Amino acid sequence: MIEEIKKSFQEKAKKSIVAFGDQLKKVRTGRATANLLDPVIVDYYGTATPLAQVASISVPEARLIVIQPWDKGMVRNIEKAIQKAELGFNPASDGNVIRVSIPALTQETRLEIVKDAKNIAEQARISIRNLRRDSNDFTKKALKDHKITEDQEKQCLDDVQKLTDNFIKEINTIFEKKEKEILEI
Repeated sequence: MIEEIKKSFQEKAKKSIVAFGDQLKKVRTGRATANLLDPVIVDYYGTATPLAQVASISVPEARLIVIQPWDKGMVRNIEKAIQKAELGFNPASDGNVIRVSIPALTQETRLEIVKDAKNIAEQARISIRNLRRDSNDFTKKALKDHKITEDQEKQCLDDVQKLTDNFIKEINTIFEKKEKEILEI
């Protein structure tokens, strides 16, 4: 029973960490990354399609993204989709490839982005704490229903707290790395 509670907590917490990491990938840094274009949806012959499914995306330089459409007829649609996504980028095309130059971030903008990332990290921490609360409630209910002993309850609560501390530490580490990346000039 106790192992099930801890295992369930760990699985859910790991999913929260993965979701947190995915959210942070979308946060802009001073460098170009293909993830910056994830929100771009292209009209591919009447079907709304993610950009990554209609073109190859590469980052040859720190401030440049190059998009090579698999179908040359899609160049115009891709340019429109990037502008429509309102990411603050101005795509330029030579008819074959699209180049997206990433403007340098001001210090003020960097601080705003760090603030947003900090909020995302706090939401992830809250998610982990909520999972801890749910596990603790389940453990206390198991004790009340005489499925576990008081010693087992205490051990389970302690173990879940240790796991919580480790997951929070992992979130903090991931955030600090991202913060450093954002503030890097």
